Amino acid sequence: MRNLLDRFRGAGGTSGSSGAGTFRADFTASLVVFLVAVPLCVGVAVASGVPAELGLITGIVGGLVTGFLPGSSLQVSGPAAGLTVLVYEAVEQYGVAALGVLVLISGLLQLAMGALGLGRWFRAISVAVVQGMLAGIGLVLIAGQLYALADAKAPSSGLDKIFNIPQLIGDVAGSADALKAVAVGAGTIVVLVLWPRFRQGAKVLPGPLAAVALATAATAIFDLPIARVEVKGLLDAIQPPGGSEFQALAEVGVIGTVLAFTLIASAESLFSAAAVDRLHDGPRTDYDKELMAQGAGNAVCGVLGALPMTAVIVRSSANVQAGAKTKASRVLHGVWLLVFAVLFPSALGIIPVATLAGVLVYSGWKLIPTKDLLPLWKAHRGEAIILIVTAGAIVITNMFEGVIIGLLMAVAKTAWETSHVHVEVSGREDTDGDKPLHVRVRGNATFLRLPKLLDELEGLPREREVELDLTGLRHVDHACEMALATWTERHNAVIKRVAAVEEQVPA
Repeated sequence: MRNLLDRFRGAGGTSGSSGAGTFRADFTASLVVFLVAVPLCVGVAVASGVPAELGLITGIVGGLVTGFLPGSSLQVSGPAAGLTVLVYEAVEQYGVAALGVLVLISGLLQLAMGALGLGRWFRAISVAVVQGMLAGIGLVLIAGQLYALADAKAPSSGLDKIFNIPQLIGDVAGSADALKAVAVGAGTIVVLVLWPRFRQGAKVLPGPLAAVALATAATAIFDLPIARVEVKGLLDAIQPPGGSEFQALAEVGVIGTVLAFTLIASAESLFSAAAVDRLHDGPRTDYDKELMAQGAGNAVCGVLGALPMTAVIVRSSANVQAGAKTKASRVLHGVWLLVFAVLFPSALGIIPVATLAGVLVYSGWKLIPTKDLLPLWKAHRGEAIILIVTAGAIVITNMFEGVIIGLLMAVAKTAWETSHVHVEVSGREDTDGDKPLHVRVRGNATFLRLPKLLDELEGLPREREVELDLTGLRHVDHACEMALATWTERHNAVIKRVAAVEEQVPA
């Protein structure tokens, strides 16, 4: 163990810290992260429609594979709530067996993007799009887990989940067993909200584990007739993809799902890395290496048929706050997950599904930037609109299309704001009209500003010839260049025809 820490001290350790102090800090932090990770791994797997053990496998790979690799020293990877909705839709459409292929190809794409140096470019994605993406995921996640709170099956689409909530409420009101399940899930949420206020308890036991433990104990003591997590066993849950699953890659829908996995997992991981860097004073993240580390982890998860992984801000912040010094803490958390999955798999079978749904409802709410939305609306209304539209598009359509809509809106907004065009006219003082008007166009002329530009030119005196000066333009696209040349030619041609007619008319 000491040799393991010595390997990582140079990459993530704090200068001047003793080996024993680093060992104690990383060991303690790894236990804290492990306790946070267990309920989240299981909950994300159940919500994704796959065996609970697959969530643990992804957490193990996130520790033992991604944890070893360079990139970010203290952030922790595993199955994330942010991909739950997309994974559930993929499993419903293509089956659990095809999940490994989707995750494997996504991981290979991440490796390629990292090798090509594209990791740093993810920092150029509009923050409003990312926040909108997370908010949309949170809304769909909450809507879906409300059904799991009542031990009911959720509809497939995001809109159906929301529109059928009144019917769900009626069904719950008429069923004693459903009411008991909802009570367990609601109690879980209450514990998650109040647990941080109990500072002494929060130092000993993370909130998610405390909530799941209390709900599980209450369910067992009162022998409540509610659904529990189904247990298969670690080896039984592993489903490596076969040749028939790879044939599905020829479908257009599968390619879209793979691209969505890749884009969302990469963006969430790298934005998480930026957030974690602000929490500690250690080495900063190398975004390209971190993207390759995530890709390697997802490739391994794909081979095992497990869930896709991302860097998870909940576990990462817990790791930093617990005093981790090197990446050994996240590797050790993977070891503890492996030990738990091998030695105590039956422990999963006593956990109520409703309490995991409560954990994910709480996680989904945390994904929605409720505190940031009003200040953003006041300071940058355009960004707030992009956030809202992106979230709404994800709820109405799906994850991939919603993100694409948000990105297109962000690009259009940027193009609109940067394409400022000013028209300066000189020569108006020539009352005789012998000299042409000198029209100078300055700024960035794009098709977005073409209607305004043509309106200003059409407002010029029609009886005066025009000299158009484009030397003040920093950029002019083809549409504007052609439109301006055509307008000038037609305007001056009209002036010349009028002058010719006037010369032919006798005095």
